[in-house]
Amino acid sequence: MKAIYIEAFAGISGNMLLGALIDAGVPVDYLAAEMEKLHLGAYDLINERVNKCGIAANYFNVVLPEELQHDVMIGQHEHTHAEHAHAGHHHHHENGDAGHAHEDNHHGHTHVHEHGNCPHQHEHTHEQQIAVAVPQMYHHHEHRNLQAIAQIINASDLSVQIKERALLVFTALAQAEAKVHGKTIEEVHFHEVGAIDTIIDIAGCVLALEYLGIEKVFVSNIHTGSGFVKCAHGLMPVPAPATAELLQGLRHSHGSIAKELTTPTGAALMQVLATSCDDIPSGFSGTKIAYGAGTWELEIPNVLRVNIGEWEAGCGSGDLLVAECNIDDMSGEVYPYVQEKLLQAGALDCWLTPIIMKKGRPAQTLSVLLTPDNLDKLTELLLTETTSLGVRYYAVHRHINYRKFTTVTLPEGEVRIKYAQMGEKIVNIAPEFEDCKALALKGGRSLKTIMQAATAAAEAQLEQ
Repeated sequence: MKAIYIEAFAGISGNMLLGALIDAGVPVDYLAAEMEKLHLGAYDLINERVNKCGIAANYFNVVLPEELQHDVMIGQHEHTHAEHAHAGHHHHHENGDAGHAHEDNHHGHTHVHEHGNCPHQHEHTHEQQIAVAVPQMYHHHEHRNLQAIAQIINASDLSVQIKERALLVFTALAQAEAKVHGKTIEEVHFHEVGAIDTIIDIAGCVLALEYLGIEKVFVSNIHTGSGFVKCAHGLMPVPAPATAELLQGLRHSHGSIAKELTTPTGAALMQVLATSCDDIPSGFSGTKIAYGAGTWELEIPNVLRVNIGEWEAGCGSGDLLVAECNIDDMSGEVYPYVQEKLLQAGALDCWLTPIIMKKGRPAQTLSVLLTPDNLDKLTELLLTETTSLGVRYYAVHRHINYRKFTTVTLPEGEVRIKYAQMGEKIVNIAPEFEDCKALALKGGRSLKTIMQAATAAAEAQLEQ
């Protein structure tokens, strides 16, 4: 399957990840057109090539009317978030160098303002900013809670799958903020400005992953930075409390940089979409490397490195586990959701088997194939996302054929092909179903005809 391995040696944020995915081949025009389906109002997108310690990278950011006017006035002068607070407006640059969220308590509600570089200074040059004439300073006082943001996303014209995945990330973000501030999710309010660019970062990353056909996301140990940052409520430790909450279950460390490098949005994206690993995953074969830039000039390259390639779970022979539970009291609507979460969390496979339990009750056995090091994580997921009161597991052995991948070109477009090989003999040729489906939906030929043509092209390629 097509996968990415993210190296977060300089932290991670939403816009760093999106910048890297654009560098990997996602057209900015495509993202801009999809973002218009959210009906968020006026904003501009920055997308440019920058250099970080000799590495060429892609820098992406969202600029709102308030920020455009403010940056035009400031030019190359530096400013701090303390000055922003005094000015009475919110300025958001989530550039992968910091991610502190603070709260303003009004009438029992927590207003989350996620600052990209709090309290550090950031520099803006005219090359980095879009030259836009704004007639007046805009001040946004509207705040939105998770329900309001969900309404925006659900009312958009984006696909159902994109909406669902974006909302999972936003929900994780809101849950972390609520826990940190001792509030309910309903009481956590995102400032209008912060909400808009965070929606774009989150929805943009989900869209970009879909565009690239990424089925599996891995992330390395995440460097958070270290020390303390001074914000509205005093000194806060690095990582910021919400970020620390979101990093639970993911490998992370402070590293040697005394700055705040990982943002809540970056951590939320990894918490929902990625599987944590110490090194390049076994079975991963890279084909391309892309870089997304942050703002800081550090002693190390301030970039997020993304390796794009193919991943085959459990390459070769080896011992695995099957974890399973019998369930007779859960809605059938929940099973696909749980299976998707299991696969996103690193399950090698999962399946349902109809069974009859005691007293003749119909039920389902939910089975999960997994590596031993992922047992605790997937067991916890089974016990929290299903109605089961327990999980049993046992060792299994398997042998799999060697797999290799290629791409064939049909008149309608490209199709990925998977070969299964036993020794020197090719024993199976399988065109990627989703690729064939996409070409068939364009019209012209049926799905089965596309699949047959792709298989024939693959066989001809082998004979060359």
